[in-house]
Amino acid sequence: MKWLIRIGAGLVGLLLIAIIGFQVFKTQIAMAGFKRAVAANVGRDASETLPDGLHVFVCGAGTPLPDPKRAGPCLAVLAGNHAFVFDAGSGGSRNLNRMGFPLGKVERIYLTHLHSDHMDGLGELLMQAWVNGGRDEPMPVSGPRGVDEVVDGFNAAYRIDGTFRTAHHGLDIANPAGRGGIGETITLPAGPGSKAVVFDEDGVKITAFTVSHAPVEPAFGYRIDYKGRSVAFSGDTIYSPNLVGASKGVEVLFHEALDPEMVGVMHEAAVAHNVQGIPQILDDILTYHATPSDAARAASEVGARELVFYHTIPPLPSHLLNALFVRDAKKLFKGKITVSEDGMVFSLPVDSDTITQHDGFK
Repeated sequence: MKWLIRIGAGLVGLLLIAIIGFQVFKTQIAMAGFKRAVAANVGRDASETLPDGLHVFVCGAGTPLPDPKRAGPCLAVLAGNHAFVFDAGSGGSRNLNRMGFPLGKVERIYLTHLHSDHMDGLGELLMQAWVNGGRDEPMPVSGPRGVDEVVDGFNAAYRIDGTFRTAHHGLDIANPAGRGGIGETITLPAGPGSKAVVFDEDGVKITAFTVSHAPVEPAFGYRIDYKGRSVAFSGDTIYSPNLVGASKGVEVLFHEALDPEMVGVMHEAAVAHNVQGIPQILDDILTYHATPSDAARAASEVGARELVFYHTIPPLPSHLLNALFVRDAKKLFKGKITVSEDGMVFSLPVDSDTITQHDGFK
């Protein structure tokens, strides 16, 4: 028994020494940790370590509803030496910085449609790309009609701040000629099968196609092909035959989804608490968003290998809710299904058939 007492006393003594040591040196310990984090993240460029291929960064998997795991809609793509951002939801550019996405290399931003949650982070994204990239001409922002008005509005809102940035950092870093964006309207043919190639360089091809998000018209999805690898983004839509046709054969389909039963629970709570307006909004959104089953049906008809849900409604703050969200979708799509959250990176390297996913925040 005595040796047990001695061991116990020794352990207690070591613990006390560790506690006292931490209290004495906690500032130094904190600084050491801070230095390690800075060294690992400042200047990190994910494009320098990823293999040649098609890489999708989930910079915003959410909606206007607050979700601790998801910022506003935002997907970014590295395809070879080209970098693009699709939609600019609030918080997306900050996530891209955390993920090491090279904002200074972004050559164009594409918007799916002009609902506020898909472009309310555009001002910040344009500012980050300008200062980080030392741009000497505005960022092209492509989207449906009205995109020029939206971009001009952000340019006006950030004009004063832009003059301060130039005063702070000088012309080499913040050249006024490169501040802001320039809106460029994408016009697609009318009628069924509406689509058009909007970018085609160095083996990278981006195709825009119309989707069904009435009363929002037009609303787009996008397909990206690079050296035999391919993905498609739905934007906001109900089940869309045009999306299926334009996305035939893609390997990964990123599709928005809304679970009616879960939204119904929110509706009942809003009615019970007499929250004005919210029940009507929750009823309305059922008519212009796809269900998980709709998205799974589309992925199956496309022939995709993987389905990734983004723009998920309602918020899914716990992983325990993911199984509830995808329960019926599994019956219609037999490939891998992922409920995405911010920070995920999906990689499709060339000369390979692999699809990998990793945490871009680490």
